[in-house]
Amino acid sequence: MCGITGWVSAHGDARTQAPVIEAMTATLTARGPDAGGVWLAQHAALGHRRLAVIDLEGGVQPMADRPDQPTIVLTYSGEVYNHHELRAELRGRGHEFRTRSDTEVVLRAYAEWGEDVADHLEGMFAFAVWDERAERLLLVRDRLGVKPLFWAAVDGGLAFASEPKALFAHPEIRPRVDADGLREVYSLLFNTGPTVWSGVREIEPGGLLVLDRDGIRERRYWQLEARDHTDDQEATVERIHALVGAAARSQLEADVPLCSLLSGGIDSTVLTALLADELRLREGARARIRSYAVDYSDQAEGFTGDVLRTGHDTPYAIEAGAFIGTDHTTIVLDPRALLDPEHRMAVVVARDSPVGLGDMDTSLYLLFGEIRRHSTVALSGEAADEGFGGYPWFHDPKALATETFPWLLVTGAEAALPLNPELDLRIGEFRDDAYRSALAAVPHLDGETPTEHRQREIQHMALTRWLRQLLHRKDRLSMAQGLEVRVPYCDHRLVEYAFNTPWALKNFDGREKSLLRAIGTGLAPDSVLYRPKNSYPATHHADYNRGLQQMARDALATEPVLVLADPPRIKPCLDTPPDQLEWGHRLRLERVVDLALWLDHYQPELAL
Repeated sequence: MCGITGWVSAHGDARTQAPVIEAMTATLTARGPDAGGVWLAQHAALGHRRLAVIDLEGGVQPMADRPDQPTIVLTYSGEVYNHHELRAELRGRGHEFRTRSDTEVVLRAYAEWGEDVADHLEGMFAFAVWDERAERLLLVRDRLGVKPLFWAAVDGGLAFASEPKALFAHPEIRPRVDADGLREVYSLLFNTGPTVWSGVREIEPGGLLVLDRDGIRERRYWQLEARDHTDDQEATVERIHALVGAAARSQLEADVPLCSLLSGGIDSTVLTALLADELRLREGARARIRSYAVDYSDQAEGFTGDVLRTGHDTPYAIEAGAFIGTDHTTIVLDPRALLDPEHRMAVVVARDSPVGLGDMDTSLYLLFGEIRRHSTVALSGEAADEGFGGYPWFHDPKALATETFPWLLVTGAEAALPLNPELDLRIGEFRDDAYRSALAAVPHLDGETPTEHRQREIQHMALTRWLRQLLHRKDRLSMAQGLEVRVPYCDHRLVEYAFNTPWALKNFDGREKSLLRAIGTGLAPDSVLYRPKNSYPATHHADYNRGLQQMARDALATEPVLVLADPPRIKPCLDTPPDQLEWGHRLRLERVVDLALWLDHYQPELAL
């Protein structure tokens, strides 16, 4: 995994701008702590920071097709899991290879298929190809948007980067925020394209951008489609088992230590079991995969449930690890450590955004830091809830009947930072417009029952919106610690099949994730298979709440925060006794604190 950046411009000579591309590249050092490089031509500058995972010696970037007079140059982030098959195919077409890296496979694949290269790739990736012959830039992002990719206009062209912070190292791009950006980030709709930053856009998942002499054009090379499902229940379970197993097996390759994130939920347990079985097949019966979970020092004695959490994860994770046979470790965090300003600032900078999940982000960042001491790659269970119907809103009649994004019933107005009403952002109207657009994008089949029709809408929004912010969170906080996280449930073939599986099969036992539970029989303990859905753990320690309230008071004493926030609506959260602070009100305080840190670090121009 890596960080990429660069720019292309028809004006000036990029070869004289080495300090600029070096500065842009340096901002991504955390994403690629092992090596860095830049490449310059008259009209293009490319930068790369490398986290070495496959072919540690041979995968140096930016990578050119020829060392003497390059015609194609690539800067690439991610993993292409079918690179062995593609290498064999490309060799059959006359291509020669100098390395074992998947990077070179992508480079040669572009030489063979040009703009259609992404159709041949399976994996998570974001990359830029500069074609010197045609003076053409190609930017490509993977189908589900696991890897990020942003761009902004510059004189005569555009600049691109894995993270917006790299764009701000370019002299023509400054951090600027307007009303549209605030609507985007605080509406919790997770649109892809516009960002909180004025003029900075995101390449869509399954999308690409081409810049050449004819200008800029963007298109989607992949999106979810509605297809008939003809498999019965038994065949569907078998097919899901095969797809999940194939995704897990393909993502076990690494030349560095690898582990699994094992929370004790059904998603991570089934995945870890499949990984462990495959590892034993490859390395022998005594092989054991490392697994990790996170906990807080106050949870064992004083777990407190809330709207997202029904139980304490750690006992289930320990039981699952023992059942599977992993080398399991629980990383126990002191809740008070989550108040450390250095950690909080690191998280805000990693996300490039004022809106996150507060202590849950900080704890994930610290968890990844501990894991990175032993492993460079981790596998995680994102997208199982979206693919198999795990969230409460798939089953709650009120959520199904609502005429807006269903997660807003849980994480909407109460969780969002109350913004200054004088800004007149009209977020309600913005949400209504976005919801209508989201529904219009959902593909349907003729003859769907009302239940199937609505569940397809809910799942499409979950996969194309809700999942995006989870993948952003996992990518940014893991890469900030130099850890690569892979997500097998995001395999596009699995996602396509699950999306088109009728709701009656997804819910055949009357519970969430029926299909995943079916394939998990024998792979996971029954206690894990039948426990209710549980979200990522959060601390409820009174000392943490007390410290958070003080940090929020300090934040509200700063003038820039007062421009954006509405103190009268935040004050009740400050006056609540720390041991009685509810999750939604606490998240409001988290957002005030993160807003202050974000404003302090980026010093953005507020064009309101």
